[in-house]
Amino acid sequence: MEPQRLNHPGRLRSVHHQVPRAATLRTVFALILREMSTTYGRSPGGYLWAVAEPALGIALMVWLFSIGFRSPPLGSNFAIFYATGLLPFFFFLMIANKVQTAIQFSKQLLAYPRVTFMDALIARFGLAVLTNAMVSYILFLMILGLYDTRTVLDLGAVLNGYAMAATFGFGVGVLNSLLTAQSPLWGNIWGVVSRPLFLISGVIILPESIPEPYRGWLEWNPLVHVTGEVRRGFYYSYTADYVNPLFVYGTALLLTAVGLLFLRSYHRDLLER
Repeated sequence: MEPQRLNHPGRLRSVHHQVPRAATLRTVFALILREMSTTYGRSPGGYLWAVAEPALGIALMVWLFSIGFRSPPLGSNFAIFYATGLLPFFFFLMIANKVQTAIQFSKQLLAYPRVTFMDALIARFGLAVLTNAMVSYILFLMILGLYDTRTVLDLGAVLNGYAMAATFGFGVGVLNSLLTAQSPLWGNIWGVVSRPLFLISGVIILPESIPEPYRGWLEWNPLVHVTGEVRRGFYYSYTADYVNPLFVYGTALLLTAVGLLFLRSYHRDLLER
């Protein structure tokens, strides 16, 4: 049966389209199940491998860095120091990349009246959060079990740091989704631009060790606040006074608002690209 087409086939449906909330939740859940079956169902182990693969890759990176750097800038164990920077950074990056391709991934389903672009964005965001949260949980559990890290966990700070990473990742992903729809070349540009973020996001180097004025410039990067907040949740003596959650949440809200505004009003043929 042919789906009911839009009056304007090149226009993404507005989220103001009157769809019952329960139907929207069912749509989002169906999109999540669809991605799990189409993306992860083809690989050995299915969705479990989607969690295990990045976990093993990051674990290898943590192990290699812990061999090369015996004395971390904070604490006594490099593995946990590196993980508290790398895992929230990886969490942000994977969410941003998944949300960025959400509309293109579900463009065939967007022809149906009850599927909106917000459904596609939320579904990919939700699955990315779930998958990468499990990756972080597994690796932190492994490191804390294998090493005497001498850390004191502040779960509230850790969760706040991950919430900051998730919202900022969603905002960046929404804006990139718009830019990629307008110019597919932007996806390649973002891939290049995002690589140096690893070096300027506080993953390996603490902002306190950087002299002014460079430290002040570095703190304009929301990811520095993300990694600082997560580290504050593991190291009791680390105050991370530079962390400003309102700055991160505000930046994420601004990026999301701009991206959604233009996605709603964009009249060019996005779905045919």
